[in-house]
Amino acid sequence: MKVLVTGAKGMLGRTLLRELREHELVPTDMETDITDAAQIDAALASHRPDCVIHCAAMTAVDRCESEREQAFRINATGSANVARACARHNARLIAISTDYVFAGDALRPYSETDTADGGKTVYGQSKFAGEQRIREHAPHAAIARIAWLYGNGGPSFVHTMLALADGSRPALNVVNDQRGNPTNALDLAYHLLKILDGGVYGFYHVTGNGECSWYEFAREILKLTGIPCALRPCTTAEYPRPAPRPAYSALDHLALRCTVGDEMRDWHEALISFVTAGFTD
Repeated sequence: MKVLVTGAKGMLGRTLLRELREHELVPTDMETDITDAAQIDAALASHRPDCVIHCAAMTAVDRCESEREQAFRINATGSANVARACARHNARLIAISTDYVFAGDALRPYSETDTADGGKTVYGQSKFAGEQRIREHAPHAAIARIAWLYGNGGPSFVHTMLALADGSRPALNVVNDQRGNPTNALDLAYHLLKILDGGVYGFYHVTGNGECSWYEFAREILKLTGIPCALRPCTTAEYPRPAPRPAYSALDHLALRCTVGDEMRDWHEALISFVTAGFTD
């Protein structure tokens, strides 16, 4: 198949270009402005892809709070433009969304059948609006919700922790009351390929299996890399950010299990693989 990838220069986009080699790939990034309906329509008219994997997004969670209009322009209007273009040119659509579309106050992992409302952040609300626009204009799209993503080249929490643990600080404070699913971009790419080849549609939660806090994630990163840096668990209240972080946003993989199969690795195993491979897994 010919697959057009938006946001191809991002971490996930780069991983997809490396891992989906059996398909003919058309990478696009800033040269195709998804907020301009005519540009994305022209790109599909020119390349005639069988499928579009839509990775382009404004993902800077805190910046979204101060740039609300831009967040909605990219994440909602941009996604609507991509979905309409896919419908006009008969291309399948696989779009990337986020755990932030949920309120983040659950007591168990969210499944695809749970109600999303955009959560408490501009980022989550803009991505949720994008989900709604996609379903309106491309009802047979697959929407993959992801979380806590890391991969080759970053940026990611893994890369941030390695940069901060440079010996210039006596200890690092890391939040211990937010829980989610660390996700290896390689595992995500593999399952997006399964969704692509399987011809399935609807919502899919595609995250690492198992859950942890940011503190537990950081502790495992430093343990595996052998970096002697002290960590101190802290609360969200001790580390205020412009955008409120979800306290609990772990995702369950019901849709994967019921269709193409859930082979997402346990988050520990996936992180060990990433570190062992020299951060190129």
